[in-house]
Amino acid sequence: MYLQKVVEHCGMLNAKSASTPLPAGYYAAKNTEPVDAELRSHFQTVIGSLLYLMLGTRPNIAFAVTHLSHHAVNPSQDHLNKALYICHYLIGTPTYSLVYNGGSGAGLIACTDSDWGSDPTSCLSQTGFYLKLADGLISWTSCAQKTIAYLSTEAKYMALSNCARQVTWIRSLLSELGYKLKAIPICGDNQGSIFMASNPVTEPRSKHINIRYHGIHESVTKGNVELFFIDGAENPADLLTKNLPREKFAKFRAQLGLQFPSGSI
Repeated sequence: MYLQKVVEHCGMLNAKSASTPLPAGYYAAKNTEPVDAELRSHFQTVIGSLLYLMLGTRPNIAFAVTHLSHHAVNPSQDHLNKALYICHYLIGTPTYSLVYNGGSGAGLIACTDSDWGSDPTSCLSQTGFYLKLADGLISWTSCAQKTIAYLSTEAKYMALSNCARQVTWIRSLLSELGYKLKAIPICGDNQGSIFMASNPVTEPRSKHINIRYHGIHESVTKGNVELFFIDGAENPADLLTKNLPREKFAKFRAQLGLQFPSGSI
């Protein structure tokens, strides 16, 4: 089992478990000390193994892993400790699985979210979105945005646009396989960004946004996607944009199609 090999390789086989991938509210500050080659090699080994797990079957550690991976060039001891903290979480959830229910009749649906300027160094916002089919995730993303958003609505709009591109690609793939699909619902928790995405007229306040983000207008107009509002407190994509408290993390994790045996954290 790859997870066990990762934990064993990191020397964490007998470590205690943790209830979340990172402590709630934790922020990985930039390391200003000179590079420690040995520490960097250790950190890159750990974070690289965790990236493999995250991309394959572990969307619940996506934010934690990508957040720490930004410091792979010059990690600090704190960064390494927090990467190993993720291993503590994995130890408590060794039999985790993504479960799909083909008999549920649940079609393709997407959910997106972003924070706003969470990185005080770069001022970049964090995008998070996922695509769900048959009650289980088939695609997920947690990444820093490429450009600075001047308003929270802009950050949400850019996240919505990135999600729409992925939805359009998946929709095209399924269409080639012979599935006839209606507009794919995308849920977001910001009314302003939904209005901007649904309105083909570019307002003065949004003209500075990179033109590639405005492609969502075409997706909405062609009926490839349909946008819906979801309350921010009930948005599962929040799990992909920040460190959440245990209760909220567990609540959203359960909505992603992740199943654990009774008694797990």
